[in-house]
Amino acid sequence: MKSPYEVLGVPKTASEAEIKKAFRSLAKKHHPDKHAGDASAQKRFQEISGAYDILGDKDKRAQFDAGAIGADGNPKGFDPRQGGFRQGNPFGGGGAGPGGGGPGAGGFHFSFDDNPGGPAGFEDIFADLMGGGRRGRGGAARAAKGEDFSAAVTVSFDEAAAGGTRRVVLQNGEQIDVKIPAGVKDGQVIRVKGRGGAGRGGGPAGDILLNVSVAAHPWMMRDGNDIRMDLPVSLKEAVLGAKVPVPTLTGTVSLSVPPNANTGTVLRLKGKGIAAHGTTPAGDLYVRLVISLADKPDESLRAFLQSWPGDYDPRAKMR
Repeated sequence: MKSPYEVLGVPKTASEAEIKKAFRSLAKKHHPDKHAGDASAQKRFQEISGAYDILGDKDKRAQFDAGAIGADGNPKGFDPRQGGFRQGNPFGGGGAGPGGGGPGAGGFHFSFDDNPGGPAGFEDIFADLMGGGRRGRGGAARAAKGEDFSAAVTVSFDEAAAGGTRRVVLQNGEQIDVKIPAGVKDGQVIRVKGRGGAGRGGGPAGDILLNVSVAAHPWMMRDGNDIRMDLPVSLKEAVLGAKVPVPTLTGTVSLSVPPNANTGTVLRLKGKGIAAHGTTPAGDLYVRLVISLADKPDESLRAFLQSWPGDYDPRAKMR
């Protein structure tokens, strides 16, 4: 009897995916529905199915590789004829010979509904091969949802905050414009219902699962629906106070810096964070002041400070 590896035409090192791919290809080619009345095709199909019954199951494959079971799936030295077993049908129905009880030449029987509600296995694979959903006992295709398509897109920080539209290319080559909702977060998956693969047996179409990546902003950082940023201010602005421009997601606004402001002082611009979306209100923009000196030394400032009598110890509280 041929080794199941020989039957499926795969090496012993084949992965699960390679074994499944080989089985699908051979099963589609030799399926009895495509070769009505052809006994040789039916026999070949039984052989293919029996091989996959072993190699498609991790435990059975390990037992076969270890020599514990044979190519027929039975323990070594076991005679299947003792106890009424019939060889040739990996699905538990009757085989060729008396008492087989299966329809068609040689008593072959296969049902897509041998394990209703059970884990995906032969029936799901064959239903897919034959172009329909899972089948009931009457042969009618059961409704099955179409394939979900996946895609990825990278949006700017501003676009994630305010929302927008992006064109994505799907696995089937189709291009579609997808709405990016306001407030979308990095790593969030957007589901676009009914735009995936076509359903089978009257089932609904699949969905698009769009994985969104948000590019970093050069000076803004998201904190929930709020935004935080550092704002450089001059020494003069910090000491005397001033109106300074602040860039926000919706344009530049004026911010009042109070006199004697220090590095680390945080001021809030209400409603200037992530835009409102759904029932979530707009976030706020928190501006942290950072006193910044000019790159080029200011000699007049240097001279003033050298002659300035006032002084204090900024590290007094650390003692």
